[in-house]
Amino acid sequence: MDRRIKFRHLEAFVVIVRARRLKRAAEQLNLTQPAISKTLRDLEEILGVSLMTRDRSGVRLTPEGKVFLQYAEQSTAALRQGINSIASLSEAGGHVLKIGVLPSVAAQVLPKAIEAFRRVSPDTILDVDEGSHGFLTDCLRNGELDLVVGRLGNAESMRGLSFTALYSESVVAVVAPDHPRRDATRLEQIEEDLIIYPPDAAAIRPLLAQLMLSRGMALFSDRIECVSGALGRAMTLGALQPVWFISRGVVADDLDAGRLVALDIDMRSTEGAVGIMARSEENSSALVGLFRIALSDAAVALASH
Repeated sequence: MDRRIKFRHLEAFVVIVRARRLKRAAEQLNLTQPAISKTLRDLEEILGVSLMTRDRSGVRLTPEGKVFLQYAEQSTAALRQGINSIASLSEAGGHVLKIGVLPSVAAQVLPKAIEAFRRVSPDTILDVDEGSHGFLTDCLRNGELDLVVGRLGNAESMRGLSFTALYSESVVAVVAPDHPRRDATRLEQIEEDLIIYPPDAAAIRPLLAQLMLSRGMALFSDRIECVSGALGRAMTLGALQPVWFISRGVVADDLDAGRLVALDIDMRSTEGAVGIMARSEENSSALVGLFRIALSDAAVALASH
């Protein structure tokens, strides 16, 4: 875009069109008629076309003016909306933003996103709920949450919701460092073990079911179905020593620190998108938009780590 075009050019053009007369437009903008005429003339010179004709009946758009008008209106409206959004952020003290997160996001991306968000909106209260995919998406649809961050679910679970991808992650099978089958490389080798398995409402369960079906295996018979990261971690490191199937993000820090070990089983087919879910029919508030930016930045930082 030609850098010579300024907001005052676009605003003057739009106001002249709506007012239909230069004098009336000048009054609305608190300008003199010669000043607004010069602004319009400058814009036409920059564009190299005539945008309107002027006669005793007022102003009439040229074909070029009709084309340019829609973009000028969109630009001025977008800028005003941005200014109003910034103003609303400064008035957001005491406002509550309700976020639903799946465990993998709560463990990795969310802390960084919250840090960034609070730097620009420190007075906003964040109400964060952790739970299964089915529970959180139901709460989102019912208006109990403003956003949900987690794995993309199946078509039915995403009904009425939009999804913006942030990054991808896979499921891992993790065990305690001293687990007798820590060197297992096939699912069949842990078939008789106690398993911590995602419940029906978890987004990763269909992916694991598909993986097992591809291996000709039935659902593990000796299993505990659990979505809690805290319980899964405590049990995996406890006396029962189960094998825990969980999204990598939930246990990333444990794997890096050596507290848990990921079995060398091919789980690439369980990889899926993690992103932001929102009600598809609603426009985002300034606070929701700001939190989206914080999440995106945190996801980029995670990918480069």
